Amino acid sequence: MIVFRNLAKTYHVRGRRKTVASNINVIFPTGISVGLLGRNGAGKSTLLKIIAGAADPTSGEVISDGSVSFPVGFAGSFHPDMTGAQNTRFVARIYGADTSALVDYVADFSELGVHFHLPFRTYSAGMKSRLAFGVSMGLQFDTYLIDEVTAVGDAWFKQKSRSIFMDRLSRSGAIFVSHSNGMLRELCTAGAVLESGNLEYFADINDAIAHHEYNMGK
Repeated sequence: MIVFRNLAKTYHVRGRRKTVASNINVIFPTGISVGLLGRNGAGKSTLLKIIAGAADPTSGEVISDGSVSFPVGFAGSFHPDMTGAQNTRFVARIYGADTSALVDYVADFSELGVHFHLPFRTYSAGMKSRLAFGVSMGLQFDTYLIDEVTAVGDAWFKQKSRSIFMDRLSRSGAIFVSHSNGMLRELCTAGAVLESGNLEYFADINDAIAHHEYNMGK
């Protein structure tokens, strides 16, 4: 499970105070896929970064009794001068994974061919996404964090990505940010709505979507 304990996050943008979390106390159960909803700018992506450990809260904490992924498909942490293979090895060492096994998996999954051994800075946006998604799927986590990214590339590659992604979700939980209610209903059991720094958990994703739509209609 993932526990938010007195979690607060504020920062300043252009001289104005922005509150993402205001003393949040919520529990996400183990093995559940939770859709995270909220209006644009509510701080959903920031909250995912806090859960992943990539951003610090102002106060309070997020506690997990299992492993939590970095945002699926996120390529921002890859070193531009390292090859795809080198970046993959680096991530494997960070997470204590079998280096050779992850490199082999990502090379096969990403279908980058010779580009897998070229510097990351030479990649197109699609190639970067393929590498990042492959690394995400090659590592096993108890909870996956997904911020609008589920598949990249042509129709065949998207279908392959979706199949592997659904297999991961059959054995793990997830926290899923998406503006597609249809996708949230398909992939998530529960939901949580972030509004004005407050986070409300719903055991039924449909109740979460209804609450979010009510907020948007205010």
